[in-house]
Amino acid sequence: MKIAIKNIEGKSQGELEVKFELIEDGKGTQAVHDTVVAYNAAQRSGTACTKTAGEVQGSNKKPWKQKGTGRARAGSVRSPLWAGGGVVFGPKPRDFSKKVSKKTRSLALRKALSERIKLGDVLIVDDLKLSSPKTKAFASLIDGLELSGTTLIVSHDADNKNLTLASRNLPLVRLTTSETLNTYDVLRPDKLLFTKSAFEKVSDRLTQE
Repeated sequence: MKIAIKNIEGKSQGELEVKFELIEDGKGTQAVHDTVVAYNAAQRSGTACTKTAGEVQGSNKKPWKQKGTGRARAGSVRSPLWAGGGVVFGPKPRDFSKKVSKKTRSLALRKALSERIKLGDVLIVDDLKLSSPKTKAFASLIDGLELSGTTLIVSHDADNKNLTLASRNLPLVRLTTSETLNTYDVLRPDKLLFTKSAFEKVSDRLTQE
């Protein structure tokens, strides 16, 4: 399969052959699900923490004698029944991350990209070198490429300072690189904008893995 290449003015620059094999049937659906679930789980901080009765500050001394006061029996001010006491079965710091094999991640990314390519949501430009970091000029470039809704820009160069500065003030535009592109990134936006070299690097990743 081939994808059309454009320049930043929106003019045709030929076509690029997709090196990796597109997934045509239902294969890879479960891999996509597992990978996205694992990605979202890894975003959880897992820092919620409560104190047990043994960790709450306070004395072990009995607040009052067992009998004769008319009040309920009490053994400690750190009891879970008391305000400021310990918490029973409360949350503790934990790691929510899930393990997904390299083969599953590769299959999920290939499946996700295959679907977006078949839907026509992938656009390739020959390059995205900007002369200045002006957001207004970059917004005009996005409009010229007829990109509406949320857009993920995949660049091969993580040190493209002008592109980083120009895109960060656009709320519907997000920037990533070909090395860090993952399945969740591919599924989330309305459109995917690759530079030619970035798409070739992603293709190499998917053909080698």
